[in-house]
Amino acid sequence: MNRMRFGIFLAPFHKPGINPTLALEQDLELVQWLDRCDYDEVWFGEHHSAGSEISANPEIMIATAAQRTKYIKLGTGVVSVSYHNPLWIAENMVQLDHLTRGRIMLGLGPGSLPTDAAMIGLSQKDTRGLLADGLDIITRLLRSDEPVNFENDRWVLKDARLHLRPYSNFDLATAAVASPTGPKLAGKYGTGLISIGATTAAGFDALALHWDVIEEEAKHHKQQVSRDKWRLVGLCHIAETMEQARRDVEYGIGHWFNYFQEIAAFPQMSMPGQNAKEMIDFINDSGFGAIGTPEMCRAQIERLWTQSQGGFGAYLMLAHNWANFEATKRSYDLIAREVFPHFQGQHLSTMTAAARAQKLRPQLAEIHAKAVETAQVSYAAEREGRKISEPVK
Repeated sequence: MNRMRFGIFLAPFHKPGINPTLALEQDLELVQWLDRCDYDEVWFGEHHSAGSEISANPEIMIATAAQRTKYIKLGTGVVSVSYHNPLWIAENMVQLDHLTRGRIMLGLGPGSLPTDAAMIGLSQKDTRGLLADGLDIITRLLRSDEPVNFENDRWVLKDARLHLRPYSNFDLATAAVASPTGPKLAGKYGTGLISIGATTAAGFDALALHWDVIEEEAKHHKQQVSRDKWRLVGLCHIAETMEQARRDVEYGIGHWFNYFQEIAAFPQMSMPGQNAKEMIDFINDSGFGAIGTPEMCRAQIERLWTQSQGGFGAYLMLAHNWANFEATKRSYDLIAREVFPHFQGQHLSTMTAAARAQKLRPQLAEIHAKAVETAQVSYAAEREGRKISEPVK
């Protein structure tokens, strides 16, 4: 396994009724903060209804964020393939690949909000099949110069080709919650996988199964897959103390819970809790996430690593707006400072160096003190000798 990467999955979630212009601007400011804090990647969502997840076009978010950042990779988290002609999905991403000089990632899914699909006459029962068709077309376009011909009830492609070849070999990933569709497609086409519901009961129980499905499908279709391209999405809010973290999230955790309890028809994310205390306790006690200290965040990631039975390449935090913006930025900063090093191999060298110096301190301090004493005695003798040798005036 390579160095574990860290990032966020930015739906985003905003309370209905607030200024959407300022909310989207804040999302972009957050990405700039993550770039400063050495996060590796951010994934922007696509949603068109239900009032909270107000980013309709991840490609536009990527294009804007790319101009404001230097290092962080920017991905679609995810493009709802069933809503779009797959030729245009590939074309848009290739153009972004050139404009960002290879900083983009393409995440694909069927479309999670039934209220989105309903507006264009789609049933949820059809979206996964369209994802499979679309992924097949997109991978053929990206990986070959051969024209693509295809027809189903929704799309017709005739001698379709990309206008530009990709700038880079950018990451391609499918999304999964509890269904085996995402892992199955990832194995078939040799893509990465984003386990969005990694800490839900169904997702957690299925983590090892997800990778079993990927490997089985990859073997069947003669593809190569890597755990380094497996990304797990989880929930965290961190502060210096448990008490501070709990106070922080009282700001917005109620809206977030209500969205999944009462509004979004997304039952895998629906959780119990009638007030902030119950909601916080559920997140922590169930293992759904970590609201507390950096040590709790580390323990949560280690738990997921164990459950995956072999590890994964990236941990993405689901951006949630539980806390106000300053506390949110502080949480991401603390995670970068106190959690990253434990999973990226940076903490041991300084800790070992400190332990080594502590062990040697008594011996070296004694030598140092004697050296200083010797220097003082030598200097005193030098001064005395100088007085004797100098003529008396």
